[in-house]
Amino acid sequence: MSHEPGTGKYEQLLLRCRNLEPIATAVAHPCEETALAGAIDAEAKGLIIPILVGPAAKINEVAKKSGIDISRARLVDVPHSHASAAKAVELVRQGEAEVLMKGSLHTDELLGAVVAKEGGLRTKRRISHVFIMDVPTYHKVLIVTDAAINIAPTLEDKVDICQNAIDLAISLGLATPKLAVLAAVETVNSKMSATIDAAALCKMADRGQIAGGVLDGPLAFDNAISKEAAKIKGIKSLVAGDPDILLAPDLEAGNILAKLLTFLAQADCAGLVVGARVPIILTSRADSVRTRIASCGVAMLAAHARRQNSQLAVQV
Repeated sequence: MSHEPGTGKYEQLLLRCRNLEPIATAVAHPCEETALAGAIDAEAKGLIIPILVGPAAKINEVAKKSGIDISRARLVDVPHSHASAAKAVELVRQGEAEVLMKGSLHTDELLGAVVAKEGGLRTKRRISHVFIMDVPTYHKVLIVTDAAINIAPTLEDKVDICQNAIDLAISLGLATPKLAVLAAVETVNSKMSATIDAAALCKMADRGQIAGGVLDGPLAFDNAISKEAAKIKGIKSLVAGDPDILLAPDLEAGNILAKLLTFLAQADCAGLVVGARVPIILTSRADSVRTRIASCGVAMLAAHARRQNSQLAVQV
């Protein structure tokens, strides 16, 4: 049976957004057509209220040239991309925005403002990146982490990466997300550090150091994703064949996995940075409109979950 990209998993996710109010979103330096259109398209879908931060003349020029109506959007005029990143982060810190969105500046420039010791958006957690993937050959949305920020994460880093992904999955409506800790094999081997980390992470989850999800690992990709493969290997697992989250051993493995699914399995791939004070939408010029909308939808759900958690904390 052939599979077509766009199997409706994102659309099911976006259905959860329908009765929620749009979230004020600081869009840093939307000075190219795709970046500006992404923000305005998400506004039209009722997902975000964009605050466009960047050189006003340039943004107006791009809007006019591309036929994008920005008349309803608030425009904050700053001189260049570096100032755009700093000002967008400042708007979040001041409570004027609950989501940060990358425009047409470099990711490093935006994240530099996010992690700045003075005036940034750090929390006690390490920030990490998640790809929220609609893979036509898989039965539900699949989160892959970390494929873009943490190059060679330590065990402690992986604890935060796991928790960030689990919290996001819960905000998307999953009661108890299942997380597969990937390695090359499913047995613990002292010569393969990824397997040692996997074993430690699973025990940490047993002891409540990672909360809210079910972890299993080490799992090789085949027995993580296929019940049949796990059965052949004699693996008894709640996660094997049904994970919501795949934790890669390092950035290179995660990046290769996400791009492999995109280009060989025709997956759509929405991107978000989690673990900061607010969700951060990271879009790429190569992203389809559907992917950009999905990224905004996921960020909106995460922002509403954060709002709810804050209210609960105040009540307690």
